[in-house]
Amino acid sequence: MTTPGAKKLLLVEDDETLRHLLAEQLSSLEEFDVRQATDGATALAAAQAETFEAILLASRLPDMEGAALCAALRQAGIDSPILLMAMEGEPDVPGCSDRLVKPFRIGALLAKLRQHARPTGDDPALRIGPYEFRALARTLREEGTGNETRLTDKEAQILAFLHRAGGGVVSREQLLDQVWNYNEGVTTHTLETHIYRLRQKMERDPANAVLLVTEPGGYRLTP
Repeated sequence: MTTPGAKKLLLVEDDETLRHLLAEQLSSLEEFDVRQATDGATALAAAQAETFEAILLASRLPDMEGAALCAALRQAGIDSPILLMAMEGEPDVPGCSDRLVKPFRIGALLAKLRQHARPTGDDPALRIGPYEFRALARTLREEGTGNETRLTDKEAQILAFLHRAGGGVVSREQLLDQVWNYNEGVTTHTLETHIYRLRQKMERDPANAVLLVTEPGGYRLTP
């Protein structure tokens, strides 16, 4: 069953094993609704029939090169972000938003998708203290003044995950797993830096936080 608000993703890959693996892993997350295509013609028809928040495209397909399909998509007026899956040494493709070098880790793919995938139309306003938080738009709007603060992608993901905890404590390890997918090189210091910057944006007195609170082992949002 598709999760409301999930981003629609078109996965274009003729390698059956890789396609099924990626589709299974991405579909297991609540944030993606994955459609599949095994060749360029099918992918082009699908992209013209409905809007996708991102397209994940293999560099080589049975009926055309990924570059030719990317050009055809752009010529058809399709402006969805396109992430190219290519082998080391293959050239960049004009019109693609980014690329992943095969073989890649699922964490690297998720990071790229979360960076480029467009917000869906379903972006409910969530209450955090005096703020109206919209996770997909990555904004905090203050009640009364109407002042709006822009968040980075990681900051919005941190707040969204903490909000889903309903006031419960979320460990640093959980946040690193959910937001960075334990990407190599990312440490708790990186998380603490993002928490510090969030407090600068949302707390009256960042040194004495009342909304984004540090607890033994992690963090929590207060109502």
